[in-house]
Amino acid sequence: MHRELHHPLIQSLVNTLRDTTIDAFVFRHTIKELTKLLLYEALCKEILIGKNVLTWDGEKQYSYINEEEIVVVSVLRAALPMHEAVIDTLRRAVSGFLGIKRDEFTHKSVLHYDRVGDCRGKKVILVDPMVATGGSLCDAIKVLKAKHAQSICTLNIIASPEGISAVMQAHPDVEMVVAKIDKKLNENKFIIPGLGDAGDRAYNTL
Repeated sequence: MHRELHHPLIQSLVNTLRDTTIDAFVFRHTIKELTKLLLYEALCKEILIGKNVLTWDGEKQYSYINEEEIVVVSVLRAALPMHEAVIDTLRRAVSGFLGIKRDEFTHKSVLHYDRVGDCRGKKVILVDPMVATGGSLCDAIKVLKAKHAQSICTLNIIASPEGISAVMQAHPDVEMVVAKIDKKLNENKFIIPGLGDAGDRAYNTL
């Protein structure tokens, strides 16, 4: 299933990213703020566990998210600001990285780097800011399923309807939390209106 969020703050932050006059620092910062809001929504039904903690009034038991059972996986490099936002919030979560690049001629994705451990029994939070054709995300999900992920939730800033459809068709059991679903893909498979190349804009690469 997929969920598009419609909160005014989320829409304002997404539209900030569309502004090509903002610098890389503001772009990364805005991505991080959006990611925390997506994470908030993604974990809204998470089952909590009890932990004993030492408070000012002695040892007490309180409920917490079981961070040790969460694996945060990012699709390099555009997702790095999102990854940082998640692990800043879930400090005990495990990290993983996938290098997946879209071929500019065939528009198909190619996996060239895999640094994700066994995900058996783990909830995987897969972060990727842009879902255009959905090919890269589908490939990433396939890799994670082969590593025995118990469940997979994706956090995405911008997605096309075509990309959402492709992912849901291939992986209907995956939950997608999306800040904004844009209008369409153009003939070059770029999201319209989109926001440009997220990786280039985040890190001032040429």
